[in-house]
Amino acid sequence: MAESVCRSLRDGALEGELAPDLTIKDSLSSPFGFNVFSHILVQLSSHIVAGKSQSRGMVIVSLSRSPSSYTGLLKMNGVDVESSKKWIHILDCYTDPLGWKDKTRKSGDIMDPSNQILSSYKTVKDVNKLFSVICDLGRGLVGENKSRFCVAIDSLSELLRHSSMQSVASLLSNLRSHDQISSIFGLLHSDLHEERALAAVEYTSSIVASVDPFHHSVDGQGSYIRNSSEPNLTKGKLNIRSKRRNGRVRVTVISLFLFLSFAPVSAVDGAAVAGLIPKVQFNLQLSEKELVDRSRVVLPFEHQGNGKPIQIYDGRRSLEESNNETTPISGGKKEESGRGEIIYFRDSDDEMPDSDEDPDDDLDI
Repeated sequence: MAESVCRSLRDGALEGELAPDLTIKDSLSSPFGFNVFSHILVQLSSHIVAGKSQSRGMVIVSLSRSPSSYTGLLKMNGVDVESSKKWIHILDCYTDPLGWKDKTRKSGDIMDPSNQILSSYKTVKDVNKLFSVICDLGRGLVGENKSRFCVAIDSLSELLRHSSMQSVASLLSNLRSHDQISSIFGLLHSDLHEERALAAVEYTSSIVASVDPFHHSVDGQGSYIRNSSEPNLTKGKLNIRSKRRNGRVRVTVISLFLFLSFAPVSAVDGAAVAGLIPKVQFNLQLSEKELVDRSRVVLPFEHQGNGKPIQIYDGRRSLEESNNETTPISGGKKEESGRGEIIYFRDSDDEMPDSDEDPDDDLDI
C-alpha cells in the first residue's frame, strides 16, 4: 500500500482536478514520520530523474532539517545529485526562518550564487509570500509551459508554529489548485497541535498516513508475548486513509519495520565529523620529544644514588643516636649549593628519647 501512495504522487493530478496531497502524521510514541517522508522523497526523486513521473522537478521546503541533509540523503540512496540543479531546488527555511540573523536584508528569497539548488527564505510568518516563492522556484525548474513540479514540506508543524491554522490550510489549498503542481506531501507531528488544527490539515489532504505504535498481543496474564527468534527491530503501524476520485474513502493498515544498519564512515564524512570537534588551546597527545623529556624527569621520591649511599631520615632516630643534637638531620645529601634541603629540629629538649619511635613498633605485625 505504501507503493500505491508513491504511485499516486508520481502520477500526479488529472486535467481540471486538484493535485494529490499526502499528510504524514506521527507522534512521540511512534516518531517514524520522517522515515516515511524520506522514503517517499527518495522514490519520487528516482522517478523524476528517470522521467517516469508527471512532475519534472521538485521544490523542498526545508523547515526542520538543514538543506545539506537532503542532498546527503539523495546521494546515499543512489540518486544523481550532480544533475540535481536541473530538477530540484531547496528552499532553506531552517537556517534563519524569522530573519533574526540577518535583519539588514529585506528580501525573503536570497539566492546563493555558489549553490544553484539552494535559496534562503527568512519570513516564514508570511505564508502568502511563501506560496509565491515556491511557485517561482518551481517555474524556474520546469519553465512556463504545462510541465509540473511537486512540493515537499518537511514540517507542517513548523508552519503551524509560526503562522495561523487558517493561513496554513489556505497555503495547502492554493498549492493543490495550482495548475503546475503535480503533488504535495508533508510531515505533521500530531501531538503538538490541537484537534481542530489536525482536522483542518486532514481536510485539505487527499491522503493521510498516520504512523502509530505497534501493539504486541498479550497473554491471559496481561504480559507481552514476543517470539524469541524475532530479530531486534523497531515496529510500527501505518494507517493510510485515501480519498478516491469517486468519493469513496479507503482505509488500509500496514506494518512498518525499521532496521538498524551500520556502515563505515567515508573520508568525506570523516572530515565533516572531525570538523564538529571543538578546538581547544592544548594538545591531548604527546610528541616524541615530550615523551623523552617526561622520562628524564626525576620524581620527588625516586632517589637516584648513583652508587653512593643516601641517608634518608625515617622519623624514628632518637636523640642519643644523633652525634650532635644541634646538627640538623638532612633528608638528602647536599651535592650542590643551588639545591635545597629539608632540615628537621626537635620541638624541645624535654622530649623523651623514644618519642619519635613508632608506637606500634613492639607489635608483632
